[in-house]
Amino acid sequence: MFIYADNAATTKMSRTAIEAMLPFLDGYYGNPSSLYAAGQKAKEALESARADIARCIGADPREIIFTSGGSESDNQAVLSAAFAGAGKGKKHIVSDTIEHHAVLHTLKKLEREGFEITLVPVGENGIVRAEDIKAAIRDDTCLVTVMYANNEIGTIQPVKEIGAVCRERGVVFHTDAVQAVGHIPVDVNADNIDLLSASAHKFRGPKGVGFLYARRGVRLYNLIEGGAQERGKRAGTENVAGIAAMSAALKEAVGNMEANSKKLCSLRDRLIKGLSEIPHSALNGDANRRLPSNVNFCFEGIEGESLLLLLDDKGICASSGSACTSGSLDPSHVLLAIGRVHDVAHGSLRLTPGEDATEAEIDYIIDSVKEVVERLRGFSPVWRDLVAGKKEFIL
Repeated sequence: MFIYADNAATTKMSRTAIEAMLPFLDGYYGNPSSLYAAGQKAKEALESARADIARCIGADPREIIFTSGGSESDNQAVLSAAFAGAGKGKKHIVSDTIEHHAVLHTLKKLEREGFEITLVPVGENGIVRAEDIKAAIRDDTCLVTVMYANNEIGTIQPVKEIGAVCRERGVVFHTDAVQAVGHIPVDVNADNIDLLSASAHKFRGPKGVGFLYARRGVRLYNLIEGGAQERGKRAGTENVAGIAAMSAALKEAVGNMEANSKKLCSLRDRLIKGLSEIPHSALNGDANRRLPSNVNFCFEGIEGESLLLLLDDKGICASSGSACTSGSLDPSHVLLAIGRVHDVAHGSLRLTPGEDATEAEIDYIIDSVKEVVERLRGFSPVWRDLVAGKKEFIL
């Protein structure tokens, strides 16, 4: 049996996206900046995709900039707001402790360049409180950046409320919506968002393409120079095939969102219920305010890496956290931020089933995780010490 349950890391391209992509790999391969007919055909596809993507998030097409994905979009958004603020004597940025490293590492870079960074803590449920963001904003704050939904524990943040606070104080608000777009309703106007990052491969589009929403009037700093593409804000010949596929995938995801969400929430809750039966385990993140398909657990007395390898032997693809840090032996910064101690954070498991998952597959995952956890605990010296009372249980 093969079960792919790591859709937060990447998704399988939909057939709709593949079919939208193919014509621009063969028949309509012209450069969209060219004036001849073949180039203009590609240009038409580019602008059609821009309009469709804009509609999906309540934006104007002129506010959509195509990029290589979420990390580039995050970098451009954060650096743009920072440099614009610095020009006005404002060099303070507010964020939180569970952001994706594409944001956190960019903030570290800015800190080395003289910016002051305030990282607001989150509660045990992984939620950033709007009132804490409000309290952190100062007169010299140029940017607030808070992700829409966390990539590891799936918590959905009060983006609309945070955006309202920023709007009230005249501060630019950016949200990394890579995990949210295509999975939960996102409206940049209703949510008071100035800058938003998204990536196609998180909603069944291709890898290597994404977009940045920038509200009209928000000045963008160029990461890439060399041409007039994307209204001069992102040089380089556009990936027309990838953009066409991204647009098709997003339209499909938004069109099926209600039905997919209902199904995935049911499967998610079934999975949570089953895994909760394992002694000394705990769900990470808020039980209700979370993405439809995200389940993240800690199991005391085991190592997450061993858990993943044994699950792989059973045909189950899972993760211990962010795909971008899967090669690291350090525990998740997100789990540490919500109060998990190192020993417990090392025993984490993230499962993110896709819309094609079945109840039978969920039950197989539950049975497999129970079996593997019991097996790993059977030869764990840490578990033996816990059972013998030499150490106290934490979960």
